Amino acid sequence: MQTPSYRQLFRLQAFGFAVLTSVSSFQSMAQDLEPRSYTNIPIDMHFLVAGYGRSQGGLSPAPEVPIEQSQIEINAGIIGYATTFDLGGSSSKFDVVASRVCMAGSAVFQGEYVEAERCGYADPVLKLTWNFYGAPALTRQEFGQYQEGLVMGVSLQVTAPIGEYDPSKLVNIGANQWVFRPGFGVSFRQGNWYYGANTTVRLYSDNDEFYNGVHLDKAPQYSLQGHLIYSLARGQWLSLSGNYFIGGETSKNGIEAHDDQDNSRFGLTYSLALNQHHSVKFYANTGVITRIGNDFDSFGVLWQYVL
Repeated sequence: MQTPSYRQLFRLQAFGFAVLTSVSSFQSMAQDLEPRSYTNIPIDMHFLVAGYGRSQGGLSPAPEVPIEQSQIEINAGIIGYATTFDLGGSSSKFDVVASRVCMAGSAVFQGEYVEAERCGYADPVLKLTWNFYGAPALTRQEFGQYQEGLVMGVSLQVTAPIGEYDPSKLVNIGANQWVFRPGFGVSFRQGNWYYGANTTVRLYSDNDEFYNGVHLDKAPQYSLQGHLIYSLARGQWLSLSGNYFIGGETSKNGIEAHDDQDNSRFGLTYSLALNQHHSVKFYANTGVITRIGNDFDSFGVLWQYVL
């Protein structure tokens, strides 16, 4: 099996970060920044990904949780697998990610100061991406001659509600909701510069077992992202990313909670190829517009192995 060249590796290693940022169904961490989500890479490849992420600040575990003055720390261990394949003559990829999350913090709930610590397995995330334009299905040998230009693709991410959830607790690691997230994205390469943008919508199933037997409905949530990426040197790139997301208002037993999102985040990602199989990435992001539950900072590290 031929290993990828360093020229190819710049494109290959970008994929692992998209795997990582798909990770968390834990809703406070779900507004991820995903540089290089829609870019072409060779087919018949396999990736293993492991990483660590941390968020800290005045965040809410989920917008529907009615807490105030929160100061919460969330730590997540992540593991994922991805593969690429030919779909209708174009490059496609499938990834699955699982995580274990620990959180600790304090908040005011119904006028009382409370503290809590909790660890558990989050809801797993699966994602299918199909780059239907500008991304022909190429082998590793063929990919060396490929010149990337405009790429367009669609995706579907599904979060399965099988993480740890207890309806007697207000705050949970799992969400007890199916989440379907269709998306559309584009990327464009010009010299050492890469430009990317994508838009998604999150569609939520009802939660019939919310805290104290409440029936929870959640409206769709819409997101727009933009990415500016520069190739610093062979096997190194830096991404400047931002997003804006709205919607997601919840209703409890038919009563609107007026907790719809109107937030944005800003982040940086640095990726370094150690050799033809191993690469590491470092990322950090923060809330810029923080109307509800978005006043927190996140950072993490990701290791990727190309089989």
